[in-house]
Amino acid sequence: MTWMVYGANGYTGRLIAELAVERGERPVLAGRSREKVEPLAAALGLEHRAFDLSRAREHLEDVDAVVHCAGPFSQTSAAMVDACLGARTHYLDITGEIDVFEFVASRDADAREAGIVLLPGAGFDVVPTDCVAAILKNALPTATHLDLAFVVGGGASAGTTKTSVEAAAVGGRIRVNGELRSVRIGHRRRTAHFRSGQREVGSIPWGDVSTAYRSTGIPNITTFTTVPGLLGQLQQVFAPVLRTSFVQNLAMTVAGKVKGPDERKRANTRAEVYGEAWDAQKRVECAITTPNPYSLTADSVLRAVGKVGGVAPGAHTPSSAFGADFVRELDGVVVSEVRFT
Repeated sequence: MTWMVYGANGYTGRLIAELAVERGERPVLAGRSREKVEPLAAALGLEHRAFDLSRAREHLEDVDAVVHCAGPFSQTSAAMVDACLGARTHYLDITGEIDVFEFVASRDADAREAGIVLLPGAGFDVVPTDCVAAILKNALPTATHLDLAFVVGGGASAGTTKTSVEAAAVGGRIRVNGELRSVRIGHRRRTAHFRSGQREVGSIPWGDVSTAYRSTGIPNITTFTTVPGLLGQLQQVFAPVLRTSFVQNLAMTVAGKVKGPDERKRANTRAEVYGEAWDAQKRVECAITTPNPYSLTADSVLRAVGKVGGVAPGAHTPSSAFGADFVRELDGVVVSEVRFT
């Protein structure tokens, strides 16, 4: 199988490439800048290519699958998806952006016709939360509501920070009766029962309001993490300013200088996920602990690449592609027993 990491010179792309070599894989490394991709490829002894997304199709004709790591995905995913459809190349990415998930899902029929798999969110966004959603749905098939919460340690990369800058200007999103709705960040607060203990969390826009709906069909979904109580009010006040091109460009410049966690920090930090689903009579919950999100992402992506050829063509979520137990296959993941409350 010939596969490619596009955006290999970015923080997460580099982690994926390095872990691939460690496991005996030889992906093609690619990106927009030859000056940035070539040194990494030379260090790892891998083939490399440099091309703009407008020329992606011609560089994918001999590639079975591409892992797209060049965000923000709101600006780059459409071009890469189009190229993959034209070249009949499986598409995977590491996005967590709701609108990107919605866009990729809208190309399901095109993917089926092309005979390829479109799999956005093949990393921490959204493998652990999506699999928890599917586990809960399997335990309570009649569930009508789903809450998913997570906490992470170790800090963010430049790419993650840029995506957060975009999200701050938009506000929160939830799923209500099957429809996406805009709300303020932190519009709901609740207690999440993580494996390490209880934490107070507030609602945020997270990819599962798109993906978990497609994985489970549960019509009411809210996603949470630890956020200050005043964040929602502040976001509402400053959102118009945050949306201006001047502030966005300034924030993106600052975000681009952010360094992701180093190897030691990744090894010593973790993430936790908690989910609860319910209907009119019953409630069920599940919690998992994972390695650092970036470490999990590299592991998850590599395993997904190895499996994607056996998945039915179309647009998928991680659990619809590989099953609810996919998260159990990942290194260092601990899953608690499902519990009815």
